[in-house]
Amino acid sequence: MNIVIGSDHRGFHVRSKISELLARLGHTVQDVGTFSPEACDYPDIAAQVSKIVGSGKAERGILICGTGLGMCIAANKFPGVRAAPCHDDVTAEMSRRHNDANILCLPADLLGERLIDGMIELWLNTPFNGGRHQRRLERIQHLEQDAGKCPG
Repeated sequence: MNIVIGSDHRGFHVRSKISELLARLGHTVQDVGTFSPEACDYPDIAAQVSKIVGSGKAERGILICGTGLGMCIAANKFPGVRAAPCHDDVTAEMSRRHNDANILCLPADLLGERLIDGMIELWLNTPFNGGRHQRRLERIQHLEQDAGKCPG
């Protein structure tokens, strides 16, 4: 699988470990940084990853910041992106099964390395259930398409 990964400065050290894990698992990894522990703005990194996933140039993306929340908010501004903040195995699995999440947002400050590794493997290997959940995703896509048409 082709996976794009990015982090802000708070996820800097975790991102390199996740990139190594993904490579060991046989995935192609495109790393968009940040490449320094210097402070940076997470929306810029989220935009890079989201554009790549939303365009289909990568099947999935992983974003890491302190809480995973800021990255998730920014990522979900882009068409075709279904980013989910996950903090345990249940949220990682259900983000795939029910929501077909294509970007995993992780909290570097809140999770240990062992838990993150397990969550990533679970998230990558969990299929989308489809069925009634597909209908709901289609409704989200319609909301996304119609968002620009709403009168202010």
